[in-house]
Amino acid sequence: MASRAAAVQGLFEPSEEPRPYSGVKLMIAGLVLAMANFIVVLDLTIANVSVPHIAGGLAVSVSSGTWVITSYAVAEAICVPLTGWLAGRFGTLRTFVFSLLGFGIFSVLCGLSESLGMLVAFRLGQGFCGGPLMPLTQTIMLRIFPRELHPKAMAMWAMTVVIAPILGPILGGWISDDWSWEWIFFINVPIIALILFGVVTLLRGVETPTQKTPIDGIGLALLVTWVGALQLMLDKGREEDWFASSFIVGCAVVAAIFFALFLIWELTEEHPIVDLKVFRHPGFTAATLSLILAFGTYFSSIVVIPQWLQTSLGYTATHAGYVMAFSGVLAVVMSPLVPALMKRFDPRLLVFTGIAWLGVCALLRSVWWSTDATFWTLAMPQLLQGAGVALFMVPLTTISLGAVEPRETASAAGMANFGRTLGGAIATAVVTTYWSNQARTDTAQMAGELNGAPELLARMQERGFGVEQSRAVIEQVVTQQGLAVGTTHLFMVAAVVLVFAAMAIWLAPRPPKGVGPAAAH
Repeated sequence: MASRAAAVQGLFEPSEEPRPYSGVKLMIAGLVLAMANFIVVLDLTIANVSVPHIAGGLAVSVSSGTWVITSYAVAEAICVPLTGWLAGRFGTLRTFVFSLLGFGIFSVLCGLSESLGMLVAFRLGQGFCGGPLMPLTQTIMLRIFPRELHPKAMAMWAMTVVIAPILGPILGGWISDDWSWEWIFFINVPIIALILFGVVTLLRGVETPTQKTPIDGIGLALLVTWVGALQLMLDKGREEDWFASSFIVGCAVVAAIFFALFLIWELTEEHPIVDLKVFRHPGFTAATLSLILAFGTYFSSIVVIPQWLQTSLGYTATHAGYVMAFSGVLAVVMSPLVPALMKRFDPRLLVFTGIAWLGVCALLRSVWWSTDATFWTLAMPQLLQGAGVALFMVPLTTISLGAVEPRETASAAGMANFGRTLGGAIATAVVTTYWSNQARTDTAQMAGELNGAPELLARMQERGFGVEQSRAVIEQVVTQQGLAVGTTHLFMVAAVVLVFAAMAIWLAPRPPKGVGPAAAH
Protein backbone atom coordinates (compact mmCIF):
# COMPACT_ATOMS: atom_id res chain seq x y z
CA MET A 1 0.00 0.00 0.00
CA ALA A 2 2.84 2.36 0.94
CA SER A 3 4.67 1.65 -2.33
CA ARG A 4 1.48 2.34 -4.32
CA ALA A 5 0.98 5.65 -2.50
CA ALA A 6 4.60 6.58 -3.19
CA ALA A 7 4.16 5.72 -6.85
CA VAL A 8 1.11 7.97 -7.12
CA GLN A 9 2.94 10.74 -5.25
CA GLY A 10 5.83 10.42 -7.70
CA LEU A 11 3.41 11.01 -10.54
CA PHE A 12 3.07 14.62 -9.43
CA GLU A 13 6.78 15.45 -9.19
CA PRO A 14 7.15 18.72 -11.19
CA SER A 15 9.46 18.98 -14.18
CA GLU A 16 10.44 22.25 -15.87
CA GLU A 17 11.10 20.70 -19.29
CA PRO A 18 9.83 17.11 -19.62
CA ARG A 19 11.54 14.82 -22.10
CA PRO A 20 9.24 14.37 -25.12
CA TYR A 21 7.83 10.90 -25.66
CA SER A 22 8.30 8.82 -28.80
CA GLY A 23 7.08 5.66 -30.49
CA VAL A 24 4.27 3.52 -29.12
CA LYS A 25 4.32 5.27 -25.73
CA LEU A 26 3.64 8.61 -27.40
CA MET A 27 0.79 7.20 -29.48
CA ILE A 28 -0.93 5.55 -26.50
CA ALA A 29 -0.46 8.58 -24.23
CA GLY A 30 -1.86 10.87 -26.93
CA LEU A 31 -4.86 8.58 -27.39
CA VAL A 32 -5.49 8.51 -23.62
CA LEU A 33 -5.52 12.32 -23.45
CA ALA A 34 -7.68 12.63 -26.57
CA MET A 35 -10.21 10.21 -25.06
CA ALA A 36 -10.39 12.34 -21.90
CA ASN A 37 -11.33 15.36 -24.00
CA PHE A 38 -13.72 13.26 -26.10
CA ILE A 39 -15.79 12.08 -23.16
CA VAL A 40 -16.19 15.60 -21.75
CA VAL A 41 -17.32 17.05 -25.10
CA LEU A 42 -19.58 14.03 -25.63
CA ASP A 43 -21.44 14.83 -22.41
CA LEU A 44 -22.32 18.27 -23.82
CA THR A 45 -24.74 16.68 -26.31
CA ILE A 46 -25.44 13.11 -25.19
CA ALA A 47 -28.20 14.20 -22.81
CA ASN A 48 -29.97 16.47 -25.35
CA VAL A 49 -32.10 13.74 -26.95
CA SER A 50 -32.59 11.97 -23.62
CA VAL A 51 -34.44 14.82 -21.89
CA PRO A 52 -37.93 13.33 -22.52
CA HIS A 53 -36.76 9.97 -21.11
CA ILE A 54 -35.17 11.65 -18.07
CA ALA A 55 -38.27 13.80 -17.48
CA GLY A 56 -40.50 10.72 -17.64
CA GLY A 57 -38.24 8.71 -15.35
CA LEU A 58 -38.14 11.47 -12.72
CA ALA A 59 -41.82 12.46 -13.14
CA VAL A 60 -41.16 16.08 -14.17
CA SER A 61 -42.08 18.14 -17.23
CA VAL A 62 -39.85 18.16 -20.31
CA SER A 63 -39.21 21.89 -19.87
CA SER A 64 -37.99 21.22 -16.32
CA GLY A 65 -35.87 18.37 -17.63
CA THR A 66 -33.86 20.80 -19.78
CA TRP A 67 -32.13 21.95 -16.58
CA VAL A 68 -30.09 18.76 -16.94
CA ILE A 69 -28.47 20.34 -19.99
CA THR A 70 -28.37 23.90 -18.67
CA SER A 71 -26.71 23.01 -15.36
CA TYR A 72 -23.84 21.16 -17.07
CA ALA A 73 -23.31 23.97 -19.60
CA VAL A 74 -23.27 26.67 -16.90
CA ALA A 75 -20.80 24.80 -14.67
CA GLU A 76 -18.48 23.98 -17.54
CA ALA A 77 -18.55 27.54 -18.90
CA ILE A 78 -17.61 28.89 -15.47
CA CYS A 79 -14.78 26.44 -14.84
CA VAL A 80 -13.05 26.40 -18.24
CA PRO A 81 -11.46 29.88 -17.93
CA LEU A 82 -10.21 29.00 -14.43
CA THR A 83 -7.94 26.30 -15.84
CA GLY A 84 -4.84 28.48 -16.02
CA TRP A 85 -5.11 29.48 -12.36
CA LEU A 86 -5.85 25.90 -11.23
CA ALA A 87 -2.87 24.52 -13.20
CA GLY A 88 -0.56 27.19 -11.82
CA ARG A 89 -1.75 26.71 -8.25
CA PHE A 90 -1.94 22.91 -8.06
CA GLY A 91 -0.04 21.63 -11.12
CA THR A 92 -1.33 20.68 -14.56
CA LEU A 93 -1.29 16.89 -14.09
CA ARG A 94 -2.66 16.97 -10.53
CA THR A 95 -5.55 19.20 -11.64
CA PHE A 96 -6.17 16.89 -14.60
CA VAL A 97 -6.25 13.71 -12.48
CA PHE A 98 -8.53 15.13 -9.77
CA SER A 99 -10.85 16.66 -12.40
CA LEU A 100 -11.06 13.29 -14.14
CA LEU A 101 -11.78 11.49 -10.85
CA GLY A 102 -14.45 14.04 -9.98
CA PHE A 103 -16.02 13.71 -13.43
CA GLY A 104 -16.27 9.95 -12.98
CA ILE A 105 -17.71 10.17 -9.46
CA PHE A 106 -20.34 12.72 -10.47
CA SER A 107 -21.21 10.61 -13.54
CA VAL A 108 -22.08 7.72 -11.21
CA LEU A 109 -24.08 10.02 -8.93
CA CYS A 110 -26.00 11.40 -11.94
CA GLY A 111 -27.03 7.89 -12.91
CA LEU A 112 -28.12 7.11 -9.34
CA SER A 113 -30.21 10.29 -8.99
CA GLU A 114 -33.79 9.79 -7.85
CA SER A 115 -35.04 13.37 -8.27
CA LEU A 116 -34.49 16.29 -10.62
CA GLY A 117 -32.85 18.33 -7.86
CA MET A 118 -30.28 15.60 -7.24
CA LEU A 119 -29.57 15.20 -10.94
CA VAL A 120 -29.12 18.94 -11.54
CA ALA A 121 -26.79 19.21 -8.53
CA PHE A 122 -24.65 16.30 -9.72
CA ARG A 123 -24.62 17.64 -13.30
CA LEU A 124 -23.24 20.89 -11.88
CA GLY A 125 -20.48 18.87 -10.23
CA GLN A 126 -19.86 16.99 -13.46
CA GLY A 127 -19.55 20.27 -15.37
CA PHE A 128 -17.22 21.85 -12.81
CA CYS A 129 -14.91 18.82 -13.00
CA GLY A 130 -15.18 18.39 -16.76
CA GLY A 131 -14.48 22.02 -17.68
CA PRO A 132 -10.70 22.02 -16.98
CA LEU A 133 -10.18 18.69 -18.79
CA MET A 134 -10.54 20.22 -22.26
CA PRO A 135 -7.69 22.77 -22.03
CA LEU A 136 -5.57 20.54 -19.77
CA THR A 137 -5.52 17.75 -22.36
CA GLN A 138 -4.10 20.28 -24.83
CA THR A 139 -1.52 21.50 -22.35
CA ILE A 140 -0.27 18.01 -21.45
CA MET A 141 -0.19 16.93 -25.09
CA LEU A 142 2.11 19.85 -25.89
CA ARG A 143 4.44 18.72 -23.08
CA ILE A 144 4.76 15.09 -24.18
CA PHE A 145 4.84 15.57 -27.98
CA PRO A 146 8.08 16.74 -29.62
CA ARG A 147 7.79 20.27 -30.97
CA GLU A 148 7.82 19.14 -34.59
CA LEU A 149 4.81 16.89 -33.82
CA HIS A 150 2.71 19.56 -32.10
CA PRO A 151 0.46 19.98 -35.17
CA LYS A 152 -0.25 16.22 -35.12
CA ALA A 153 -1.05 16.43 -31.41
CA MET A 154 -3.51 19.25 -32.05
CA ALA A 155 -4.99 17.29 -34.97
CA MET A 156 -5.70 14.36 -32.65
CA TRP A 157 -7.21 16.71 -30.05
CA ALA A 158 -9.29 18.68 -32.57
CA MET A 159 -10.97 15.57 -33.95
CA THR A 160 -12.45 14.79 -30.54
CA VAL A 161 -14.07 18.25 -30.55
CA VAL A 162 -15.54 17.59 -34.00
CA ILE A 163 -16.73 14.01 -33.64
CA ALA A 164 -18.01 13.98 -30.05
CA PRO A 165 -20.91 16.47 -30.59
CA ILE A 166 -22.04 14.41 -33.60
CA LEU A 167 -21.92 11.06 -31.81
CA GLY A 168 -23.52 12.43 -28.64
CA PRO A 169 -27.14 12.62 -29.87
CA ILE A 170 -26.86 9.28 -31.71
CA LEU A 171 -25.45 7.48 -28.69
CA GLY A 172 -27.83 9.24 -26.28
CA GLY A 173 -30.89 8.30 -28.35
CA TRP A 174 -29.81 4.69 -28.73
CA ILE A 175 -29.06 4.25 -25.02
CA SER A 176 -32.29 5.93 -23.92
CA ASP A 177 -34.43 3.94 -26.35
CA ASP A 178 -32.83 0.50 -25.92
CA TRP A 179 -31.48 0.66 -22.34
CA SER A 180 -32.40 3.42 -19.89
CA TRP A 181 -31.37 7.06 -19.49
CA GLU A 182 -29.12 6.33 -16.47
CA TRP A 183 -26.63 4.61 -18.78
CA ILE A 184 -25.79 7.84 -20.60
CA PHE A 185 -23.89 8.64 -17.39
CA PHE A 186 -22.77 5.16 -16.34
CA ILE A 187 -20.94 4.55 -19.65
CA ASN A 188 -18.44 7.24 -18.65
CA VAL A 189 -17.13 5.16 -15.76
CA PRO A 190 -15.22 2.32 -17.54
CA ILE A 191 -13.76 4.81 -20.03
CA ILE A 192 -12.56 7.09 -17.22
CA ALA A 193 -11.09 4.09 -15.38
CA LEU A 194 -9.04 3.19 -18.50
CA ILE A 195 -7.92 6.81 -18.90
CA LEU A 196 -6.81 7.00 -15.25
CA PHE A 197 -4.88 3.74 -15.63
CA GLY A 198 -3.17 5.16 -18.72
CA VAL A 199 -2.34 8.42 -16.92
CA VAL A 200 -0.80 6.71 -13.90
CA THR A 201 1.13 4.30 -16.13
CA LEU A 202 2.37 6.70 -18.80
CA LEU A 203 2.43 10.32 -17.65
CA ARG A 204 5.23 10.43 -15.10
CA GLY A 205 7.48 13.46 -15.31
CA VAL A 206 5.07 15.78 -17.08
CA GLU A 207 3.79 17.70 -14.05
CA THR A 208 4.29 21.47 -14.17
CA PRO A 209 5.83 23.57 -11.36
CA THR A 210 3.34 25.23 -9.03
CA GLN A 211 3.17 28.73 -7.63
CA LYS A 212 1.29 29.48 -4.39
CA THR A 213 -0.62 32.53 -5.58
CA PRO A 214 -3.44 33.96 -3.46
CA ILE A 215 -7.03 33.15 -4.44
CA ASP A 216 -8.79 35.97 -6.27
CA GLY A 217 -12.14 35.52 -4.51
CA ILE A 218 -13.72 38.68 -5.91
CA GLY A 219 -12.74 37.80 -9.47
CA LEU A 220 -14.13 34.30 -9.02
CA ALA A 221 -17.45 35.63 -7.67
CA LEU A 222 -17.76 38.10 -10.56
CA LEU A 223 -16.99 35.33 -13.09
CA VAL A 224 -19.56 32.93 -11.63
CA THR A 225 -22.22 35.66 -11.61
CA TRP A 226 -21.88 37.00 -15.14
CA VAL A 227 -21.29 33.64 -16.84
CA GLY A 228 -24.15 32.01 -14.92
CA ALA A 229 -26.55 34.85 -15.76
CA LEU A 230 -25.54 34.85 -19.42
CA GLN A 231 -25.88 31.08 -19.77
CA LEU A 232 -29.32 31.14 -18.12
CA MET A 233 -30.40 33.91 -20.48
CA LEU A 234 -29.23 31.95 -23.52
CA ASP A 235 -30.71 28.62 -22.43
CA LYS A 236 -34.08 29.98 -21.30
CA GLY A 237 -34.46 32.91 -23.70
CA ARG A 238 -36.46 31.20 -26.40
CA GLU A 239 -38.68 29.41 -23.90
CA GLU A 240 -39.41 32.71 -22.08
CA ASP A 241 -39.91 34.76 -25.31
CA TRP A 242 -36.61 36.55 -24.79
CA PHE A 243 -36.83 40.18 -23.69
CA ALA A 244 -40.60 40.02 -23.26
CA SER A 245 -39.72 38.19 -20.03
CA SER A 246 -38.60 40.13 -16.96
CA PHE A 247 -36.47 37.11 -15.96
CA ILE A 248 -34.49 37.25 -19.22
CA VAL A 249 -34.11 41.04 -18.97
CA GLY A 250 -32.84 40.63 -15.43
CA CYS A 251 -30.32 37.99 -16.51
CA ALA A 252 -29.09 40.24 -19.33
CA VAL A 253 -28.63 43.24 -17.03
CA VAL A 254 -26.81 41.17 -14.40
CA ALA A 255 -24.56 39.59 -17.06
CA ALA A 256 -23.66 42.97 -18.59
CA ILE A 257 -22.92 44.75 -15.30
CA PHE A 258 -20.92 41.94 -13.75
CA PHE A 259 -19.01 41.31 -17.01
CA ALA A 260 -17.86 44.95 -17.03
CA LEU A 261 -16.86 44.72 -13.35
CA PHE A 262 -15.07 41.43 -14.07
CA LEU A 263 -12.99 42.98 -16.87
CA ILE A 264 -11.99 45.98 -14.75
CA TRP A 265 -11.09 43.83 -11.75
CA GLU A 266 -9.14 41.13 -13.60
CA LEU A 267 -7.10 43.61 -15.65
CA THR A 268 -6.02 45.47 -12.51
CA GLU A 269 -5.65 42.56 -10.06
CA GLU A 270 -2.07 41.43 -9.33
CA HIS A 271 -3.06 37.74 -9.17
CA PRO A 272 -6.19 37.42 -11.34
CA ILE A 273 -8.29 34.24 -11.31
CA VAL A 274 -8.43 34.49 -15.14
CA ASP A 275 -5.37 35.72 -17.04
CA LEU A 276 -6.90 38.09 -19.59
CA LYS A 277 -3.43 39.33 -20.53
CA VAL A 278 -3.11 36.46 -23.03
CA PHE A 279 -5.22 38.62 -25.33
CA ARG A 280 -2.26 40.99 -25.71
CA HIS A 281 -0.95 38.54 -28.33
CA PRO A 282 -2.55 39.46 -31.72
CA GLY A 283 -2.24 35.89 -32.99
CA PHE A 284 -4.14 34.45 -30.04
CA THR A 285 -6.85 37.12 -30.19
CA ALA A 286 -7.42 36.75 -33.94
CA ALA A 287 -7.44 32.95 -33.77
CA THR A 288 -9.89 32.97 -30.85
CA LEU A 289 -12.22 35.38 -32.66
CA SER A 290 -12.15 33.19 -35.76
CA LEU A 291 -12.74 30.09 -33.61
CA ILE A 292 -15.76 31.62 -31.85
CA LEU A 293 -17.45 32.63 -35.12
CA ALA A 294 -16.65 29.45 -37.06
CA PHE A 295 -17.25 26.88 -34.34
CA GLY A 296 -20.36 28.69 -33.12
CA THR A 297 -21.89 28.50 -36.60
CA TYR A 298 -20.80 24.88 -37.02
CA PHE A 299 -22.10 23.80 -33.60
CA SER A 300 -25.46 25.53 -34.05
CA SER A 301 -26.00 23.59 -37.28
CA ILE A 302 -25.56 20.38 -35.26
CA VAL A 303 -28.55 21.53 -33.18
CA VAL A 304 -30.78 22.80 -36.02
CA ILE A 305 -30.37 20.12 -38.68
CA PRO A 306 -31.55 17.10 -36.62
CA GLN A 307 -34.54 19.11 -35.39
CA TRP A 308 -35.55 19.99 -38.97
CA LEU A 309 -35.08 16.42 -40.19
CA GLN A 310 -37.30 15.05 -37.42
CA THR A 311 -40.02 17.72 -37.30
CA SER A 312 -40.37 18.41 -41.02
CA LEU A 313 -39.09 15.40 -42.97
CA GLY A 314 -40.25 12.65 -40.61
CA TYR A 315 -36.78 11.26 -39.86
CA THR A 316 -36.31 9.27 -36.69
CA ALA A 317 -33.64 10.39 -34.24
CA THR A 318 -31.44 7.50 -35.38
CA HIS A 319 -31.72 8.31 -39.09
CA ALA A 320 -31.17 12.01 -38.43
CA GLY A 321 -28.04 10.93 -36.58
CA TYR A 322 -26.88 8.99 -39.64
CA VAL A 323 -27.12 12.16 -41.75
CA MET A 324 -25.13 14.09 -39.16
CA ALA A 325 -22.52 11.35 -38.80
CA PHE A 326 -21.21 11.99 -42.32
CA SER A 327 -19.67 15.24 -40.99
CA GLY A 328 -17.00 13.21 -39.25
CA VAL A 329 -15.91 11.03 -42.19
CA LEU A 330 -13.71 13.44 -44.15
CA ALA A 331 -12.70 15.18 -40.93
CA VAL A 332 -11.08 11.94 -39.75
CA VAL A 333 -9.56 11.27 -43.19
CA MET A 334 -8.14 14.79 -43.58
CA SER A 335 -6.90 15.26 -40.04
CA PRO A 336 -3.64 13.26 -40.40
CA LEU A 337 -2.85 15.17 -43.63
CA VAL A 338 -3.19 18.67 -42.18
CA PRO A 339 0.13 18.72 -40.24
CA ALA A 340 1.98 17.99 -43.49
CA LEU A 341 0.08 20.77 -45.24
CA MET A 342 1.05 23.15 -42.42
CA LYS A 343 4.71 22.58 -43.24
CA ARG A 344 4.17 23.63 -46.86
CA PHE A 345 1.58 26.40 -46.55
CA ASP A 346 0.85 29.36 -44.31
CA PRO A 347 -1.40 28.00 -41.52
CA ARG A 348 -3.58 31.09 -41.87
CA LEU A 349 -4.29 30.13 -45.48
CA LEU A 350 -5.40 26.66 -44.36
CA VAL A 351 -7.71 28.18 -41.74
CA PHE A 352 -9.14 30.61 -44.30
CA THR A 353 -9.68 27.79 -46.82
CA GLY A 354 -11.27 25.48 -44.24
CA ILE A 355 -13.74 28.05 -42.91
CA ALA A 356 -14.55 29.34 -46.40
CA TRP A 357 -15.27 25.73 -47.42
CA LEU A 358 -17.75 25.48 -44.55
CA GLY A 359 -19.40 28.57 -46.03
CA VAL A 360 -19.62 26.84 -49.43
CA CYS A 361 -21.25 23.81 -47.78
CA ALA A 362 -23.76 26.12 -46.08
CA LEU A 363 -24.62 27.56 -49.49
CA LEU A 364 -25.05 24.03 -50.89
CA ARG A 365 -27.61 23.35 -48.17
CA SER A 366 -29.50 26.53 -49.02
CA VAL A 367 -29.65 25.49 -52.70
CA TRP A 368 -30.09 21.70 -52.50
CA TRP A 369 -32.22 21.14 -49.42
CA SER A 370 -36.02 21.02 -49.59
CA THR A 371 -38.86 18.81 -48.35
CA ASP A 372 -38.20 16.55 -51.36
CA ALA A 373 -34.49 16.10 -50.59
CA THR A 374 -33.24 12.51 -50.58
CA PHE A 375 -30.99 11.04 -47.90
CA TRP A 376 -27.87 11.56 -50.01
CA THR A 377 -28.86 15.12 -50.93
CA LEU A 378 -28.98 15.83 -47.21
CA ALA A 379 -25.84 13.85 -46.36
CA MET A 380 -23.57 15.19 -49.13
CA PRO A 381 -22.97 18.71 -47.68
CA GLN A 382 -22.38 17.06 -44.31
CA LEU A 383 -19.77 14.79 -45.85
CA LEU A 384 -18.05 17.62 -47.74
CA GLN A 385 -17.86 19.96 -44.76
CA GLY A 386 -15.74 17.45 -42.83
CA ALA A 387 -12.70 18.41 -44.94
CA GLY A 388 -13.18 22.07 -44.03
CA VAL A 389 -13.52 21.29 -40.33
CA ALA A 390 -10.15 19.49 -40.27
CA LEU A 391 -8.50 22.27 -42.27
CA PHE A 392 -9.55 25.01 -39.89
CA MET A 393 -9.57 23.35 -36.45
CA VAL A 394 -6.03 21.97 -36.46
CA PRO A 395 -4.10 25.05 -37.73
CA LEU A 396 -6.31 27.39 -35.72
CA THR A 397 -5.44 25.60 -32.48
CA THR A 398 -1.76 25.68 -33.40
CA ILE A 399 -1.85 29.41 -34.23
CA SER A 400 -3.66 30.36 -31.02
CA LEU A 401 -1.42 28.39 -28.64
CA GLY A 402 1.70 29.16 -30.66
CA ALA A 403 1.16 32.89 -30.19
CA VAL A 404 1.51 32.83 -26.38
CA GLU A 405 4.46 32.18 -24.11
CA PRO A 406 4.94 28.55 -22.95
CA ARG A 407 4.05 29.44 -19.34
CA GLU A 408 0.73 30.86 -20.61
CA THR A 409 -0.32 27.72 -22.48
CA ALA A 410 -2.82 26.51 -19.85
CA SER A 411 -4.40 29.97 -19.51
CA ALA A 412 -4.58 30.43 -23.28
CA ALA A 413 -6.05 26.97 -23.82
CA GLY A 414 -8.62 27.68 -21.11
CA MET A 415 -9.63 31.01 -22.65
CA ALA A 416 -9.80 29.56 -26.18
CA ASN A 417 -12.00 26.70 -25.00
CA PHE A 418 -14.11 29.14 -23.00
CA GLY A 419 -14.60 31.22 -26.16
CA ARG A 420 -15.50 28.11 -28.13
CA THR A 421 -18.00 26.95 -25.50
CA LEU A 422 -19.57 30.38 -25.10
CA GLY A 423 -19.60 30.93 -28.87
CA GLY A 424 -21.48 27.67 -29.34
CA ALA A 425 -24.03 28.62 -26.65
CA ILE A 426 -24.62 32.12 -28.04
CA ALA A 427 -24.80 30.91 -31.64
CA THR A 428 -27.25 28.13 -30.75
CA ALA A 429 -29.57 30.56 -28.96
CA VAL A 430 -29.43 33.14 -31.76
CA VAL A 431 -29.71 30.62 -34.59
CA THR A 432 -32.63 28.63 -33.16
CA THR A 433 -34.57 31.85 -32.50
CA TYR A 434 -33.84 33.23 -35.96
CA TRP A 435 -34.74 29.88 -37.54
CA SER A 436 -38.08 29.73 -35.75
CA ASN A 437 -38.96 33.35 -36.59
CA GLN A 438 -37.85 33.02 -40.20
CA ALA A 439 -39.87 29.82 -40.64
CA ARG A 440 -43.00 31.59 -39.32
CA THR A 441 -42.40 34.54 -41.66
CA ASP A 442 -41.91 32.29 -44.69
CA THR A 443 -44.95 30.21 -43.78
CA ALA A 444 -47.15 33.32 -43.47
CA GLN A 445 -45.87 34.63 -46.80
CA MET A 446 -46.58 31.29 -48.49
CA ALA A 447 -50.07 31.14 -47.01
CA GLY A 448 -50.81 34.62 -48.36
CA GLU A 449 -49.63 33.71 -51.84
CA LEU A 450 -51.21 30.25 -52.02
CA ASN A 451 -52.78 29.66 -55.45
CA GLY A 452 -55.79 27.47 -56.10
CA ALA A 453 -56.59 26.82 -52.43
CA PRO A 454 -60.41 26.82 -52.90
CA GLU A 455 -60.16 24.35 -55.81
CA LEU A 456 -57.85 22.09 -53.82
CA LEU A 457 -60.22 22.17 -50.84
CA ALA A 458 -63.11 21.23 -53.12
CA ARG A 459 -61.22 18.30 -54.65
CA MET A 460 -60.21 16.99 -51.23
CA GLN A 461 -63.81 17.16 -50.01
CA GLU A 462 -64.92 15.25 -53.11
CA ARG A 463 -62.53 12.49 -52.01
CA GLY A 464 -64.11 12.23 -48.59
CA PHE A 465 -62.11 14.75 -46.52
CA GLY A 466 -64.04 17.03 -44.21
CA VAL A 467 -63.63 20.81 -44.40
CA GLU A 468 -61.47 20.99 -41.28
CA GLN A 469 -59.46 17.94 -42.33
CA SER A 470 -58.75 19.51 -45.73
CA ARG A 471 -57.64 22.77 -44.16
CA ALA A 472 -55.44 20.91 -41.67
CA VAL A 473 -53.70 18.98 -44.47
CA ILE A 474 -53.03 22.16 -46.46
CA GLU A 475 -51.83 23.95 -43.33
CA GLN A 476 -49.43 21.10 -42.54
CA VAL A 477 -47.98 21.15 -46.07
CA VAL A 478 -47.54 24.94 -46.01
CA THR A 479 -45.92 24.77 -42.57
CA GLN A 480 -43.46 22.08 -43.73
CA GLN A 481 -42.56 24.11 -46.81
CA GLY A 482 -42.20 27.29 -44.77
CA LEU A 483 -39.86 25.52 -42.34
CA ALA A 484 -37.79 24.21 -45.25
CA VAL A 485 -37.50 27.68 -46.81
CA GLY A 486 -36.65 29.16 -43.41
CA THR A 487 -33.90 26.55 -43.07
CA THR A 488 -32.38 27.48 -46.44
CA HIS A 489 -32.49 31.18 -45.50
CA LEU A 490 -30.71 30.34 -42.25
CA PHE A 491 -27.84 28.68 -44.09
CA MET A 492 -27.49 31.67 -46.42
CA VAL A 493 -26.89 33.82 -43.33
CA ALA A 494 -24.52 31.16 -41.93
CA ALA A 495 -22.45 31.37 -45.13
CA VAL A 496 -22.02 35.13 -44.65
CA VAL A 497 -20.94 34.70 -41.00
CA LEU A 498 -18.41 32.06 -42.05
CA VAL A 499 -16.91 34.48 -44.59
CA PHE A 500 -16.26 36.96 -41.74
CA ALA A 501 -14.81 34.14 -39.62
CA ALA A 502 -12.48 33.16 -42.46
CA MET A 503 -11.29 36.75 -42.93
CA ALA A 504 -10.67 37.27 -39.20
CA ILE A 505 -7.67 34.91 -39.21
CA TRP A 506 -5.70 37.34 -41.39
CA LEU A 507 -5.53 39.67 -38.38
CA ALA A 508 -3.04 37.20 -36.87
CA PRO A 509 0.66 37.54 -37.75
CA ARG A 510 2.12 34.64 -39.67
CA PRO A 511 3.56 32.04 -37.26
CA PRO A 512 7.18 30.95 -37.86
CA LYS A 513 7.31 28.24 -40.52
CA GLY A 514 7.33 24.68 -39.24
CA VAL A 515 6.93 25.68 -35.62
CA GLY A 516 4.20 24.34 -33.32
CA PRO A 517 2.59 25.84 -30.23
CA ALA A 518 4.97 26.45 -27.33
CA ALA A 519 7.80 26.92 -29.84
CA ALA A 520 6.37 29.85 -31.77
CA HIS A 521 8.40 32.33 -29.76
